[in-house]
Amino acid sequence: MTGPRPVVLSGPSGAGKSTLLKMLLKDYGNVFGFSVSHTTRQPRVGEVNGKEYHFVTRDQMQQEIDAGQFIEHAEFSGNMYGTSKAAVQAVQARNQICILDIDLQGVKNIKKTDLNPIYISVQVPSIEVLEKRLRDRQTESEESLLKRLNAARIDMELSNEPGLFDLIIINNDLEKAYSELKEILAEEIQKIQESKKS
Repeated sequence: MTGPRPVVLSGPSGAGKSTLLKMLLKDYGNVFGFSVSHTTRQPRVGEVNGKEYHFVTRDQMQQEIDAGQFIEHAEFSGNMYGTSKAAVQAVQARNQICILDIDLQGVKNIKKTDLNPIYISVQVPSIEVLEKRLRDRQTESEESLLKRLNAARIDMELSNEPGLFDLIIINNDLEKAYSELKEILAEEIQKIQESKKS
């Protein structure tokens, strides 16, 4: 695959990935782009096909997976989700760094492809900190919150596997976490900015 190296961002819900991404997009808006994932779930109110997701049937998606057109895919609560090669190439064609927000299962699948991204894991300092963040959000039922905490515990353990990530950011201090993120991406960001000038 040609074009700028994509960035794989992983980490538990509540670790601060979305916040860090918003900061990156605010500072370098035209440098980054998101691949639009595919899903077999029904669109929610206000979701637009091709914007939030490519909404497809299970048959359609399975055919494309079988044809090798997906970088990674997984199933959650009875629905399939995945990232197609075309979705990443569409971002690279706009001369942007493609950001993939992917779970650990997806990270391991991408390791088997020729994508060659920069792998970054965003983690919380501790489960206690995460629990406080999730409770402060007040968006979760108790059952959902406990599920997320359990998933985060597993995520934190597995993320420490040597060689899995190029960088693990412990998001204890947002500014420090953001500067670590910018530092590992500096070279790719600079390449894009220079090529956009020429």
